[in-house]
Amino acid sequence: MKIIARDIPPRAAWALEQAGVHPLLARLYAARGVRTKDELDDGLARLLPPSGLKGIGEAARLLADAMAQNQHLVIVADYDCDGATACAVGVRGLRLLGAKNVDYLVPDRVTDGYGLTPPIARRVAERGADVLITVDNGIASVDGVAEAKALGLQVLVTDHHLPGPELPAADAIVNPNQPGCPFESKSMAGVGVMFYVLLALRAELRARGVFDAASQPKLDPLLTLVALGTVADVVKLDANNRRLVAQGLKRIRAGQMPAGIAALFHAAGRKAPVATTFDFGFALGPRINAAGRLADMTLGIECLLTDDAGRAAELAATLDAINRERREIEGGMRDQALLMAESLFQEDEEPPPAISVFDPDFHEGVVGIVASRIKDKLHRPTFVFAASSAPGKAHELKGSGRSIPGFHLRDALDLVAKRHPGVLLKFGGHAMAAGCTVAEEAFEVFERALAQVAQEWLDAATLTRRIETDGPLAPEYCRADIVDTLHREVWGQGFAPPTFSEEMQVLSQRLVGEAKNHLSIKLMHQGNPIDAIWFGHTEQLPARVVLAFRLDVNEWKGERRVQFLVEGAQVPTGTSSSTGV
Repeated sequence: MKIIARDIPPRAAWALEQAGVHPLLARLYAARGVRTKDELDDGLARLLPPSGLKGIGEAARLLADAMAQNQHLVIVADYDCDGATACAVGVRGLRLLGAKNVDYLVPDRVTDGYGLTPPIARRVAERGADVLITVDNGIASVDGVAEAKALGLQVLVTDHHLPGPELPAADAIVNPNQPGCPFESKSMAGVGVMFYVLLALRAELRARGVFDAASQPKLDPLLTLVALGTVADVVKLDANNRRLVAQGLKRIRAGQMPAGIAALFHAAGRKAPVATTFDFGFALGPRINAAGRLADMTLGIECLLTDDAGRAAELAATLDAINRERREIEGGMRDQALLMAESLFQEDEEPPPAISVFDPDFHEGVVGIVASRIKDKLHRPTFVFAASSAPGKAHELKGSGRSIPGFHLRDALDLVAKRHPGVLLKFGGHAMAAGCTVAEEAFEVFERALAQVAQEWLDAATLTRRIETDGPLAPEYCRADIVDTLHREVWGQGFAPPTFSEEMQVLSQRLVGEAKNHLSIKLMHQGNPIDAIWFGHTEQLPARVVLAFRLDVNEWKGERRVQFLVEGAQVPTGTSSSTGV
């Protein structure tokens, strides 16, 4: 573990402060690359224009023509939160703009697999569709698009994933990551891409005289869904994505949201008037994702589509129950998988450069979450495999992997496939997350091959977990109102939430929680006592320690007090310790 303070450009921090930005926020923003106050303007007028997206004009004309002829539009979604929100944005937005015949279909994770496959294309055609629209998938669906075209469907692909060597022969493709697309925000989520298609469609309909600037439908109510899907998909929060998220948060805090979003806040025990990106990533997103993992994502999409508060409450309660089941399954799997991973090395040894585990009892719906947990614990690229539940595929293992900075997981799988032809039946993904399918008898070959690639690519520095922080926290900022100010801002992937670090004295510490698996600590911070908690950590700390921590507010009997949420610890320079910090 290495705790490293970010570089804070003093000139940029000063310029932001002089422009009226709070001194603490000025320092935090400067450390994240913000140079001027203009970059912090989250107004809708500052969004990148849709015209920058390659293929968006063709997409708008295709949809406008289809609507003029009252054709049947079917959206093919993905079974994660980005796919669900993108589908809801597509259905709601097309109906807002006048489409009379809009339907959707979402593949089943187990039986259908990912993306627009030929069987899915046939199911869409059987529904009497004229136009097939993909959201959050399709850029790699060469065969599926070909099948749809052969069946006489027009196909619009909207996606954000990296394309393969061959693009599908769709009538239009909108994807900021397709070759030749000049759009600046390459990190836009699938839901953001669909929202931009709707903006372009509205402009096309305006140009055709369907409505004018005064009478055109407002699309900004959809931004609550765009914000949720963007954060839940853990895409990089570049300036454009931060604006989309900020706009969605503002509407939720003002009580302007679909019934399903309000119901999910209630089911999760979160407060919409003080909504944060944390709520999207750790409360609402997991409840929607759980439907795709263990049940049917139609539940999640219907929750986001309904305008009936009673129906929304019913669906949100169902999603909450499924998520509790997911947590139970994940908890048992995580403990078992961690034991298997830790059995690969001795207590006094470093873990292997990459970890792959499989158990016949693992549930394929949560392998990705478990891989993420092991990766976080051991700081190694990790794959977790489960036996496929698909009919006729019992001999296949489906794996999901999560990586660490400096190890491109999809490229690693590509090298494994080249070195060991036939071992990987299917694979795909990106740098930090990927999936693959292997025959059960080939698991050990895959395990060795991935570890070999990791051995070649990773050095000691990369294999050492690093926590980037914003350095020491001045004592005058240890106030509940400051914490509230920080929580209102948009933080997430690529725009990390504030984490501070400094050496402190440990006054006392004890294990808390039902399982005694959290460390409650009393600290002396710059002459002031303060409470802290380290979730999931059980090892005792030395009397003096460097801690990396985030800020939170603990409410008890009406009193709000700041507490530190510990992220990591390091022995101070010049001292030694046997505590395993």
